[in-house]
Amino acid sequence: MLIINILGGGPVEALPDLQRFGGKDCVWVGVDRGVFTLLTLGITPDYAFGDFDSVSREEWALIEDKVANLRKYKPEKDETDMELALNWALTKEATKIQMFGATGGRLDHFLGNVQMLLKAELQHLPTHIEIIDRQNQLYVKGPGRHQLERLPEKKFISFIPVTPEVTGLTLEGFKYSLSNRHISLGSTLCISNELLSSSGTFSITEGILMVVRSSD
Repeated sequence: MLIINILGGGPVEALPDLQRFGGKDCVWVGVDRGVFTLLTLGITPDYAFGDFDSVSREEWALIEDKVANLRKYKPEKDETDMELALNWALTKEATKIQMFGATGGRLDHFLGNVQMLLKAELQHLPTHIEIIDRQNQLYVKGPGRHQLERLPEKKFISFIPVTPEVTGLTLEGFKYSLSNRHISLGSTLCISNELLSSSGTFSITEGILMVVRSSD
């Protein structure tokens, strides 16, 4: 099972403990200033992407010295550095892609990163993509029945439609259950739910939901 971890240039204070997400089947990818952040945390990225306009000369020299697979781009390009890294990761047929340093700071970058969660679903790829920070975990799911396990540190669970319509939404094992409910883009009906026991399920027949798991 291949897991690709991508660290962007978001605020360091929003990051979880990245050491928890390592492992022998894990590939680390740094994006722009995220490459330098990884190095300062004692993690040498396997790959690096970006125009590196947010690092100093001294930091760039360290990056050049430490990272073997370095892909540098001109600042004038059609994709963000994070999208370049994610597109590359999707070609590797990873089981899971985890994006860190993708929240906080500029809202335009944050919203762009959130939209990229849809890439695998829209392309019908089996890869699961998540955004993870110190307080939140975000991902999307399409039609089907999906199971959720309790995460004590992130007890709040929200379901947000990201397509114009989501039909057949059923929540089982939750404090606030639903059966075959229709919700539209912009609805806050499914904000801040909780599991009643160790696990629960949600299912939809059409559309795409964003799942947000949060701590208070």
